[in-house]
Amino acid sequence: MRWPAIDEAQSGPRRPRRPFFIGDAVVGSVAIEHVDALREFPHVLQVHHDAVRLAVGPDERSAALAEVNARLRSDGLVRAWRDEPYAVVEPGRADVLATIERAASRFWGTLTFGAHANGWVRGADGCAQTLWIARRSPQKATDPGMHDNLVGGGVPFGQSPHECLLREGWEEAGFSRERMATAQPGRVIRLIREIPEGLQHEWLSVYDLELQPHEEPRNQDGEVESFTPMPVADALRVAAGGTMTVDASLVTLDFALRHALLPDLVHEALSLQARGLWAPG
Repeated sequence: MRWPAIDEAQSGPRRPRRPFFIGDAVVGSVAIEHVDALREFPHVLQVHHDAVRLAVGPDERSAALAEVNARLRSDGLVRAWRDEPYAVVEPGRADVLATIERAASRFWGTLTFGAHANGWVRGADGCAQTLWIARRSPQKATDPGMHDNLVGGGVPFGQSPHECLLREGWEEAGFSRERMATAQPGRVIRLIREIPEGLQHEWLSVYDLELQPHEEPRNQDGEVESFTPMPVADALRVAAGGTMTVDASLVTLDFALRHALLPDLVHEALSLQARGLWAPG
């Protein structure tokens, strides 16, 4: 069984990019073809031949980025605007250096965070028998109509991945915070790949929520068109195919590997292929 999402998640940028600095920290990168658009903001950005730097003090960073991103949005360089702030951090460190509009994080290639949950049902033998697979609304700004996990969302400024999971559990699947709090953590998946909006550089926290046979997810926010309980084998075929988002495909794979749901040779091959995805810890 091939798992194309593994290669996609590790594909990196396909076009040259210049590092983006805040202070001495490299927090992202900008596609070379978009660098000239940033020269219109000399009062907040220093555009050099080898880097782009935010040239304002700590108290002005978020406002300066908001000004630039508003123009980039009007010019069509930032798409799928959300009015949702994300933290800008130096990878590997927790300090928040600024906040940025969620949609603009792809333009700047800044590190983002996500939280997804596999919804699964145990069979009579004690093993995973069923996975709940979502289909995204056709009106979604990204990956409309594709298959997805039970719950998945981006981590906004001021929340942890676990807090995001508790919130998204109700919005996307209709489960209370108390119910979502029983989800068990999996691994953290690291993605860096070029997408139509720019560069996705993301650390994705995986959780597993065991559901009882009588429990059924019900979307609350209109972002999920439907949920389908699939036998594990069918769900894995969907996840390995081309109809599931890359993020959700990898989250499903993480579940399959941790629960030993694949034949031994396939398990070994995919574990080796995916070893660069898992964050240490």
